[in-house]
Amino acid sequence: MINWQVIGQLVSLGIIVLVGPAVIVLLSFKKSNL
Repeated sequence: MINWQVIGQLVSLGIIVLVGPAVIVLLSFKKSNL
């Protein structure tokens, strides 16, 4: 039996870890352009 709650938490953590730095980089690029 698969524990979907644990999988959901792992997926959400992975998305946050991957998207967080990307958002920071995009914001820094926008600030540097301005």
